[in-house]
Amino acid sequence: MSKSDRLPFEPNSRAKKSKDSKKLSESVVAKTTDGKSASKPVDNFKGKPVNTTSVKPASKVNNKVNSNSSKRDSLGIPDEVNRRIVRRAALFCGVPTTLGLSTFVISYFLVSKHIVDLPTSAVVLLSMLFLGMGVLGLSYGAISASWDVGRVGSWWGYAEFRTNFGHLTQAWKSQQQMAKGKNSP
Repeated sequence: MSKSDRLPFEPNSRAKKSKDSKKLSESVVAKTTDGKSASKPVDNFKGKPVNTTSVKPASKVNNKVNSNSSKRDSLGIPDEVNRRIVRRAALFCGVPTTLGLSTFVISYFLVSKHIVDLPTSAVVLLSMLFLGMGVLGLSYGAISASWDVGRVGSWWGYAEFRTNFGHLTQAWKSQQQMAKGKNSP
């Protein structure tokens, strides 16, 4: 999969905690008064020198920590895209769900005032229809939002839905292929 096929916020790979980062949390390189690294690192908890063959110089350790923090920042969904997804999901889910719940209130009013005699099964089926549309609207709202940071997308989001659903199916297929590859001898 090329870089252009990936989503803007999709991670390249999951970073695992390495042995070096674990050792970093257990020991710190001692500094001299002029700010340079001393030849022997010191254990934080015991104050004793640590084996220097397993500890990296402070400059390399700091670069590794900075690159890991930037990787963590790139793993999340950007705020602009997140707000767009939430707004669309609230709209496409909220309207049908509100109609589904108001079905009970409206039918109670109509039946109690003897305006219309509604069968209970009709009220339940109508409310289930609206609530089901709310569940589908929640998914559609999330998938039909534009996942590009600078692009808002259309109001109905049909083109964005096709693009994003294509991304999802590609990801599912690649995950299935990876799972089959791991299971085969």
